[in-house]
Amino acid sequence: MDQSLWHPLFIAANSHDKTDCLEILIKFSQTMDGRAHLASQNILFPVLKLLESVSYPQDRDLLVSSLKLLRNLCAGNIYNQNLFVELKGVSAILSLLTSVRSSAVLDDGVVRIGLQLLGNVSLAGEEHQRAVWQQLFPTEFAWIAKIQRCNTCDPLCMIIYLCSDGSSEMAVQLFEDQGLSLIAEIIRTTSRVGFVEDWFKLLISRTCLEETHFTLLFSKLYPVAAPEDHIASQFSDEQSFLLQIVGDILNERLKEIIAPTKFSSTVIDIFRKAVASVDFASRSSSGLPTGSPLIDVLGYSLTLIRDLCAQGDSKDASAEFVDSIISSGLLELLLDLLRQLEPPAIVKKGMDQAGSSSPFPSKLCPYKGFRRDIVGVIGNCAFHRKHVQDYIRKKNGIILLLQQCVTDEENPYLREWGIWSIRNLLEDNLENQKEVADLKIQGAVDVPEISGLGIKLEVDKQTGHARLVNIPT
Repeated sequence: MDQSLWHPLFIAANSHDKTDCLEILIKFSQTMDGRAHLASQNILFPVLKLLESVSYPQDRDLLVSSLKLLRNLCAGNIYNQNLFVELKGVSAILSLLTSVRSSAVLDDGVVRIGLQLLGNVSLAGEEHQRAVWQQLFPTEFAWIAKIQRCNTCDPLCMIIYLCSDGSSEMAVQLFEDQGLSLIAEIIRTTSRVGFVEDWFKLLISRTCLEETHFTLLFSKLYPVAAPEDHIASQFSDEQSFLLQIVGDILNERLKEIIAPTKFSSTVIDIFRKAVASVDFASRSSSGLPTGSPLIDVLGYSLTLIRDLCAQGDSKDASAEFVDSIISSGLLELLLDLLRQLEPPAIVKKGMDQAGSSSPFPSKLCPYKGFRRDIVGVIGNCAFHRKHVQDYIRKKNGIILLLQQCVTDEENPYLREWGIWSIRNLLEDNLENQKEVADLKIQGAVDVPEISGLGIKLEVDKQTGHARLVNIPT
């Protein structure tokens, strides 16, 4: 090792102990002023040369300290970021990663710090991103993606997102076959180890909701051994995880995201395949996730459909999707499913007390909340859409939705979603209000399923709004 490399470091740290020297500089470089001061002394140059001169794993401690110092120096300091690229620092990190990769024991700590350094460099702009991308995509990225550690996957997602977001050329490469395979590998890892930072969600949001690559990405996550003609019943854990994450993103950004049409139609197709494969003979004791890929795909695709009906900041934003739900027959399918499900326990009890001789439907909720999620889709579809309100009335859906305005242990918040749906069905729709009024005179609904609970539904004739109220004792 060239001892002259240490001389500027000793001066900057005011210490002649190598270990103490680096620790002092690491701490000093944690502040913006500290980084600027060290940049004025060109400290990055000897640190990078020091990194290139040590061997892994023999000099691991020295190497880690050098990496941490380089990472800090490149955090928001454009001079150091430029110098790192000019001195071929990316090649030095690539050589280090190659050494770690060939080592007998995986050192994810070194990989993480190296990635954090490259992430800080990538923040400087397209030129810096291209220097990282050209040397690590796709081979090194793919290898890192297979390291099943959260602490390496988070900074990897940061680099990939920054590079693809800053350059159309790199975005094209990412969304081709090799790039989507890389994202699929990241999903496999993240589904097992989780994630802490938001870079993963930003990457998934860009791929699935801002671009149109969800369908192909989802197909890359099918179980490898699944026969093509039976894929509907062989969904993978990774596919249910992807649907869950996309659903979380959409729900968090409901008023600002308008999902691509291709994405929406794919979600409907996924739900249809899942419904066709689920055995409704078993009652689940848990909500999502249940641990069954098929049931989780069913549930997450259904909740995605519910939120897609409410996406954007106006009813016009989701109008096309809601119309596709009707034209494709999905709304009718959901109404039929709701009829076929065994009624909520409290409704069932009320019907028994009323002496009903009709047999109960036999289908059971495959997860806690399934009935509620169906009602949520129907309620969101009907919001400020008269043609949907009329469609549901013509399908005899009003009394069916009234039966959902109850508390049900198997479906948390079912009552709230039921009231929301009835409110949307009756608002500014005289035909629907008349049908409700015809069930019992003067605008009050009094059917066994509802009155047995000590409540009734009233229509405010001035506002056109519906509400549930207690029946006076």
